[in-house]
Amino acid sequence: MNDRVRVRVDEVELELSNLQKVLYPAAGFTKGEIIDYYTRISPHLLPHLRDRALTRIRYPNGVDGVNFFEKNRPGGTPDWVRLATLPVPGSTKVDRETIDFVVCDDLPTLVWLANLAALELHTPQWKVDAAGPDLLVVDLDPGPPAGLAECCEVACLMRERLALDGIDAYPKTSGKKGMQLCCPVSGNQTSEEVSGYAKRVAEELAAAHGRLITARMTKSLRPGKVFIDWSQNAAAKTTVAPYSLRAQPMPTVSAPLTWNEVEAGHVVATDLTAPAVLDRVDDWGDLLAPLLERGPEVPG
Repeated sequence: MNDRVRVRVDEVELELSNLQKVLYPAAGFTKGEIIDYYTRISPHLLPHLRDRALTRIRYPNGVDGVNFFEKNRPGGTPDWVRLATLPVPGSTKVDRETIDFVVCDDLPTLVWLANLAALELHTPQWKVDAAGPDLLVVDLDPGPPAGLAECCEVACLMRERLALDGIDAYPKTSGKKGMQLCCPVSGNQTSEEVSGYAKRVAEELAAAHGRLITARMTKSLRPGKVFIDWSQNAAAKTTVAPYSLRAQPMPTVSAPLTWNEVEAGHVVATDLTAPAVLDRVDDWGDLLAPLLERGPEVPG
């Protein structure tokens, strides 16, 4: 289990360890397979991570073991890893006003993180040197017995409403029970402006489709409905990155979807595992590539 191997990734030499360690016990999916997945998906994943402060969720003993969030750079971070020192208002750490975030711009950094069992990769909606968010994200969170089918229905309603304001929406699964819609925006507005717009749209849809949608965070209102979580656009929030693994029994992925799939309403998150997503990008490329271009400003 303590096997170590030195590899060269681009121009960087790395030491990988415990490649046979099973981190997804129900699937028998090993650390070596996780590193292989992230390496193979990297042409599509890295553009969505580039220039963004990265929060990781690490599972050193697998998805059934203890996990921890990690924002600050870990001990022993190589000097070739890009860091960004950023303010963290409201941090729970005493006397901490800034954090040295990892910025994953390249394959060596991605492989290094995978070797640390950083299974989940989460990013904010803005880049480290940006004035404001260049993405608007809404999280569609179903309250049982509602599920992904209901999320698909709400996603279609949300797409139609956003289109009225000239905003394009692109769907992906959360990798768990819900979905997200991601929209490119200008990057010239504040997180408060983008979040306020998302909230207005969510409340408008909830008023028009009350049997299906809630825009309120109160959990007692959620059973059987889809909560449109507009708060993902707040300055302190992050969202799971496209193509990131999730810590579920199977190695599911936050997978981009086609609108045809969403309209059909037959999305099954457990089918969208790492091997399946690699096949999908071979067929379709990056369905979320339009997110890499700037979009319009949201209405005030």
